[in-house]
Amino acid sequence: MIITGVILLLLAALLDIGILYTIGGILVVIGAVLWILGAAGRAVGPRAHYW
Repeated sequence: MIITGVILLLLAALLDIGILYTIGGILVVIGAVLWILGAAGRAVGPRAHYW
């Protein structure tokens, strides 16, 4: 999810499409939150870990 967000942010910078900035930023933030929760040992949804 983080990688997809970064790719969308790069595409937004290259193509100058505003909506891709928003979607890419949201994906990066959600991916980072899930990664931190998974690394802290918390169950994320039905998964015991998220990666």
